[in-house]
Amino acid sequence: MNSKNITIEFVNEAVIEIKEGQSILEASLSADIPHYHTCGGRAECSTCRILVLEGMENLSSINDLENILRQKKNFPEDVRLACQTKVLSGNVKVRRIIRDEEDLRLYVTGETAIAHQSLGDEKELALFFLDIRNFTPFIESNLPFDVIHVMRRLTVLFNSVINSFNGKIIETPGDGLYAVFGVDDDVDKSIFNAYESAKKILSDLGILNERYFEKFFNFKVEVGIGIHAGKVLIGSKGSDQSSSTMVMGFPVVIAARLESATKELNNNLVVSEYFYKKLNIDSSIPKKKIKLKGVSTKIEVRLLGQEFSYNKKST
Repeated sequence: MNSKNITIEFVNEAVIEIKEGQSILEASLSADIPHYHTCGGRAECSTCRILVLEGMENLSSINDLENILRQKKNFPEDVRLACQTKVLSGNVKVRRIIRDEEDLRLYVTGETAIAHQSLGDEKELALFFLDIRNFTPFIESNLPFDVIHVMRRLTVLFNSVINSFNGKIIETPGDGLYAVFGVDDDVDKSIFNAYESAKKILSDLGILNERYFEKFFNFKVEVGIGIHAGKVLIGSKGSDQSSSTMVMGFPVVIAARLESATKELNNNLVVSEYFYKKLNIDSSIPKKKIKLKGVSTKIEVRLLGQEFSYNKKST
């Protein structure tokens, strides 16, 4: 290696020089970065780990000591031990993962310690958002018990269908839900399952409306569904919540905005063009190009559902 110093960037902290033969941990401590190293840099703990954002190819190979801990803790590929890693050439950009006492408790000790110590895995999933439409009038005109009862019936329906198509509900905000398909399937299968799940929910909801909600509550429940697909990060919340999975990334934003767009488009199932092309279904359905809130460019979509009944009544 060239004897001149090499620069390494600790994101949002400092840009430092790392000398020949120094580990990343040694270099950061020399630069007064408060880098955790509980075991003293002997690869007997994992507190000095770093997330490599750029320049992985410029780092030293994983040695035997690091490999033992990596296997035990199930580190993702872009996480390295700073105490065992050297920069051989070029530029490297990293981020310390454990930066304060709360991080230490979260990743290493305490009741909420994350079992697999992994930040997450990237995978292409189908992203599914659903929201109940025009539900406020029902809440206003019915007893709280009836509202809760109806929500329970709907929750059972949604959960049953999504689970039957190997989907996973990530969140249930307000009177809607956010689910993903493909955690255990390939992307083509997950896209098919997400579409079939949407169709099944709309079909079963139609039956439930006719036989139950309209008959006993004089109300028709309608939902808007938005679906997209893309690469996202799947990780763990690291707590004892009933749903411990997080799925995050820009494609999630697109899917959520598509669900919101069902209102203005007056269609209960709106999917992105990317999702639609992977379905390989009737191409005669026309495309629309729309602007989504918070998204800089317009996106092409397909309307695969029906108009909302409450809009028909008001026209």
